[in-house]
Amino acid sequence: MEPDTTRKDTIFIILLTFFIACIVGFSGYAYWVLLDTKAKLESELAHTKEEYASRSAFLLENIDVLQRLLATTTSKRDDLEKTLREEQVLISAMQLQVESALGTVGTLEKLSTTDTELLKKYSRVYFLNENFTPKTLEVVPSQYVFQPEKEKKVYGEMLPFLFELLNDAVGDGIDLRVLSAYRSFGEQSTLKSVYSVLYGAGTSNRFSADQGYSEHQLGTAVDLTTKQLGARYTAFEKDDAYRWLMEHAYEYGFVLSYPKENTYYVFEPWHFRFVGKSLALRLHIENKYFYDLEQRTIDQYLISIFDR
Repeated sequence: MEPDTTRKDTIFIILLTFFIACIVGFSGYAYWVLLDTKAKLESELAHTKEEYASRSAFLLENIDVLQRLLATTTSKRDDLEKTLREEQVLISAMQLQVESALGTVGTLEKLSTTDTELLKKYSRVYFLNENFTPKTLEVVPSQYVFQPEKEKKVYGEMLPFLFELLNDAVGDGIDLRVLSAYRSFGEQSTLKSVYSVLYGAGTSNRFSADQGYSEHQLGTAVDLTTKQLGARYTAFEKDDAYRWLMEHAYEYGFVLSYPKENTYYVFEPWHFRFVGKSLALRLHIENKYFYDLEQRTIDQYLISIFDR
């Protein structure tokens, strides 16, 4: 039995030796593979580091170039913005000068085409000679006149304001009519002579202007009544038409010329003069009459007398 046992042991040792040799061989090969892989990785890492360093240097150089370029561009942009602002200021200044010049020209042109007499104080203060005639005179349509058969004229540019007043009054139930409007120097002279004969010079002077001092010669003054009242002037003060005019006439540029206790003529509740919306509004707000203001103050409103 011993020989068999010895042989088995020998075989076992041989196999064990072979197995160990295989393990050692495989381990050696694996170790060699690992070393080779490590070497390759280290080589690639070194190459990558070198490439990264090269690219970093290139990028840093480009960043520096771009920063210098940006600084230059920013400086140029700032210079351009400054120049642009200066040019804009210059253009704005020139535009203001042009607008101012055009405004001045427009104002002068407007004043040159407007009768300078339209806002003067007459009624024994200023005088209109026999040669004065409004630049434009237009006939008031007969439906607005108390006596349609008698033609009435007013200053042409004032007529739209008068239309608006009369139409709005009708809308409020007030049937206003024009009783008297433009009168020439000669017509006023004739009328005053008739009044002087009928009532005497002293009495007529209290309610009728001499020729050249009548607001009617301007073409912007009208005597108003209603279809019911007609020429009964003394009753006008108590009529709804008078109250309506005192509340609304200024909205259309008209003002009462001769209120109670004025120093020129007797109270004339029917006599309204067109002075433009701006001046009429001021007089209404300040509760004053046309003749309460100084002439130099009134003259400032001539430029806007026909403004809507």
